[in-house]
Amino acid sequence: MTKAESDALTDHLWRPMTQHQGLRGAAPNKMVSAKGCFITDQNGNRFLDAIAGLWCVNVGYGRTEIADVARQQMIDLNYLAPIMSSEPVIELAEKLQQLLGFQSHIYFSASGSEANETAFKIARQYHLQSGKSGERRFKIISRYRAYHGNTMGAMAATGQAERKIGYEPGPPGFVHVMPPYPYRAHPKLTAEEHGEECAHLLEETIIHEGAETVAAFIMEPLISGGGVIVPPDNYIPRVREICDRYGVLLIFDEVVSGFGRLGKMFGYEHWNTEADIFTFAKGLASGYIPVAATAVKEHIFEKFYGDPADMQHFRQINTYGGHPVASAVALKAIQIVEDERLDENASKVGTYMMDQLQQSLGDHPYVGEIRGKGMIMGIELVEDRETKIPLGDDKIMPVIGDCVRNGVILGRNSNTIPGRCNVLLIAPPLVLSEKEADQIVETVTAAMRRAID
Repeated sequence: MTKAESDALTDHLWRPMTQHQGLRGAAPNKMVSAKGCFITDQNGNRFLDAIAGLWCVNVGYGRTEIADVARQQMIDLNYLAPIMSSEPVIELAEKLQQLLGFQSHIYFSASGSEANETAFKIARQYHLQSGKSGERRFKIISRYRAYHGNTMGAMAATGQAERKIGYEPGPPGFVHVMPPYPYRAHPKLTAEEHGEECAHLLEETIIHEGAETVAAFIMEPLISGGGVIVPPDNYIPRVREICDRYGVLLIFDEVVSGFGRLGKMFGYEHWNTEADIFTFAKGLASGYIPVAATAVKEHIFEKFYGDPADMQHFRQINTYGGHPVASAVALKAIQIVEDERLDENASKVGTYMMDQLQQSLGDHPYVGEIRGKGMIMGIELVEDRETKIPLGDDKIMPVIGDCVRNGVILGRNSNTIPGRCNVLLIAPPLVLSEKEADQIVETVTAAMRRAID
């Protein structure tokens, strides 16, 4: 195939999250290889991927040992209907239970959206099969700014208005509450008071909706794509107390925060608080293959036992759920995180990079706050540090473009809240070195300095 033929084929690609008007008639720039934290395009240009693909390439690019595992599993058993079981999927379920540290059952699918859809269905069916007479618990409460997926149920739970334009009305039964957002909290409140206030808002929402109608509350331990928003330390334990008080299941969406991203194997460990249901994807196989999981504690799974005629079993199947190749790859990716202690590296190098960002950009007139945990950081950009008016696209996009031209690819909370897509996102592979962290900091700092000239 000639280059012209290749370009013509690529022109038919419909890219996600992209306005194609400006791409008409332009030859696409193709990425052709990657290693560690870097990806290389067709012209030999090398870029440090400071967003790890889509927050997922935790162990870095180009791991031949993962490719070797995938190849061998494809030879041995390339596919199996998910109603049956294979050695890799059984081992992966056991490994996840071991890592979580409590008795659980794992349902596998192929994406974070599917994992969350599964969690919603499990929560509703669980209540139907164990609830009090007269109760119909079906509502799912989630938070504004959170992202939970792009299928209809997961999108309904997502608290990002711009993601839903043109696709609503969505399915009923989804309710939103405000998340803790210390940077934009009332200035008279301490962080702890703000955490208590937001937990109280959740409790009031449950009461006003009618606790007997609420099935679950889903949350990311740390809001990622919505702007890297870290909750006050007292918030998540208080959420657990409130859910217990009203019989509401707590779902932790660990699609981004799992497998070392926040400096621990799972994000929830920072707050010593467990959920009833957990969802995983992205870092589960480090982006090498699509795989996702929904983990439920044993007291939930037990409500699905019964006579086959009673229809108490979970009546869902995913063609690629429990895929033997995906399971083998995920096991290898987890082994790499453990063997190389990448969660510890995320904490160490992440802390170093945060300190460097604070020193280099903490006093920049467009920087409102730099925040994060482990290997995930957000830089909130504002027109004015006093009023906290979000910085406009006309100033943000040149910064991102400048970084790309100088070899660093950043993220941004795009299509989130109208007028509030103003947070630069940094979440590189967990194998990042301090030298590579310096490259990110220096490139972003230079781009920000040029933005005010």
